[in-house]
Amino acid sequence: MPPTDNNHGSFLTRISIRRNQVVSMVDVNHEQELEEIELFQKHVSDRFIHLLPPPQIQSASVPAEENEEDEEKTLVDTRHETLLSINWFRSLLDAYLCCESEFKAVLIIGRDATHFSKPPLDRLLPDHLDRTVKALDICNAITHGIELIRHWQRLAQIAVEALGQRPIVEGHVRRAKKALSTLLTSMTGGEKQTNHHHPVKSTERMWSISRRSGGGGSVPAVVGHNRTTTVGKSRSYCFLKSWSASKQIQAMSANLVAPRGGEPTGLALPVYIMSSVLVVVMWTLVAAVPCQDRDRAGLGGHLQLPRHVAWAQPLIGLQEKIGEEWKKKGTSAGLLAEIQVMERVGLGLVEFTDGFEFPVGAEAADEVAAMVGELAEVCRRMEVGLGPLQLQVRELFRRMVRSRAEVLDVMEHVGKITTSVPY
Repeated sequence: MPPTDNNHGSFLTRISIRRNQVVSMVDVNHEQELEEIELFQKHVSDRFIHLLPPPQIQSASVPAEENEEDEEKTLVDTRHETLLSINWFRSLLDAYLCCESEFKAVLIIGRDATHFSKPPLDRLLPDHLDRTVKALDICNAITHGIELIRHWQRLAQIAVEALGQRPIVEGHVRRAKKALSTLLTSMTGGEKQTNHHHPVKSTERMWSISRRSGGGGSVPAVVGHNRTTTVGKSRSYCFLKSWSASKQIQAMSANLVAPRGGEPTGLALPVYIMSSVLVVVMWTLVAAVPCQDRDRAGLGGHLQLPRHVAWAQPLIGLQEKIGEEWKKKGTSAGLLAEIQVMERVGLGLVEFTDGFEFPVGAEAADEVAAMVGELAEVCRRMEVGLGPLQLQVRELFRRMVRSRAEVLDVMEHVGKITTSVPY
């Protein structure tokens, strides 16, 4: 056989081996991608399932004494307050930030960026980035709402100090009644006051849509769908009267649809999961913290998540629990547990001040002391927790801005690569 035939056979053998190596590498990369996506789903489920209240344990026998029934009711009430307390919301934001970091790693690290310009990511990623912009507005509104809650806490503290005096005299009662009346009036019209209250010294909520991180982080930026433009100074703004927290949530969830067909095996699934988590977290924050116009369209509706997948189960559980609370207590003041206690105790103390007569009887004095103690504890929890909560909201704002800018950079780079160059 001529030497050329040997060379030809050797060449075909090398090509075959190389092709098998490439196919094997593709299979390994695909399996690794599936493993990472599966792990991401598990971590989302694990992080949010811990935020659900523990199941109510049903006793096998009927309690023998009536006071045991009262203890069980108290336990249930405590769990409901814990579900929407300041500390619970700090855990919620921690869970979201962990999910966001892992999502970015799954989406970008070690991936073929050209997939970003192909279906379905060419549609899903811009939609996700648009939801992020709406979430930034909500973060600004939440930061403003927390400042309003701080104002409520200061009013409640005035009442605590006035009614904590002994003996309680008319001057103390007048001071407490004035503070409580202002507090309850503000709570009743809380949404209207979130933008007309005294100026809030929070630079975060006064920024434009977002900013790019780096370089000391003092220069804000306006982020569009396809580019990020740095501007020379902050562009402060107040919310327009037409701005609606409910409408923002509805717009974020309007076109959020689970991937179909073969899409769940690719990067479309983590994008859908992260968008769903983002909407649920923003929905929960808006329900709990006073925001502008939450009632116009209502927050009673739920994001329709697929019930047959494990990662969605804790999110659905949270939606159902919070939805129940919204139907029962859907006031403009918000569902934050500390706000609910403050409003309830405030109403009781106003009733006492309306019927005040000096000297105060022993029974009435004990009842007032109990309410004042409960209100003082709520003020303490707010004093300790609102500052860190507000810092977490700001960190959430900055993290979303940074992640959005990084994804936009990749998309712009891919756009330049895929653009045909005329010769």
